[in-house]
Amino acid sequence: MSSAYEVLRGKTAVITGSGRGIGRAIALELAGHGANIAVNYFRRKFRADETARDVEALGARAIVVKAHVGEVEGVERLVAAAAEEFGSVDIFIGNAASGVLKPVAEQELKGWEWTVNINARSILFGAKAAVPYMQARGWGRVIGISSFGSRRVLPEYSVVGVSKAAIEALIRYLAVELAPHGIVCNTVSPGVVETEALDFFPSKDLILAEGLRRTPAGRFVTPEEVAKLVAWLCTDEARMIVGQTIIMDGGYELVA
Repeated sequence: MSSAYEVLRGKTAVITGSGRGIGRAIALELAGHGANIAVNYFRRKFRADETARDVEALGARAIVVKAHVGEVEGVERLVAAAAEEFGSVDIFIGNAASGVLKPVAEQELKGWEWTVNINARSILFGAKAAVPYMQARGWGRVIGISSFGSRRVLPEYSVVGVSKAAIEALIRYLAVELAPHGIVCNTVSPGVVETEALDFFPSKDLILAEGLRRTPAGRFVTPEEVAKLVAWLCTDEARMIVGQTIIMDGGYELVA
């Protein structure tokens, strides 16, 4: 293990939506550096249990917490459960993502609230719940997971894209307010990542074909690559990267 990652040993990370996909990869990456992990799920307990077993196989500690993070009480309970089990919360990763995939003019209030609350509001109130523990130690990390749909208009992505843009703005405000307390906040924005989440897109095949065509690196970003970037942003080597949205897309957004 690189000495830069020693700071993660014994730290506690809460990762929303960490039973699968990018969240699972982040959980395993941080666990590999010795962090305790609170694995969060809402519907698929067996996936969360599997992630927790894999975390423990790496020699780290894990708990599994069912919580609807789109509800303020849910994300607060998730943070509280982690703090009770491990004694503190040092890292909060806002990874959970959901959304109603419709053109913007077809969106309804229920879909707006569902999408924005899970994707963005959960980070505000999750961070708010975790910050007192971080302030007590003078060290903390808050990282949101965004996407290129915050900046580019994608088919059916309307309200999801708005929620991702909200994540990036929220992280900037958190970063400025929390940096004096030793709490570093950033956003990671991956390009196309081929996970189960894409199965819900009516235009999945088009997204994959167009994404591959546009990516100079010639392949998609993997969940494990996103996780490695997140882990590095949690180290003290990255502590002067504050309030930024780090794009990891193989050059996708550089191509017209």
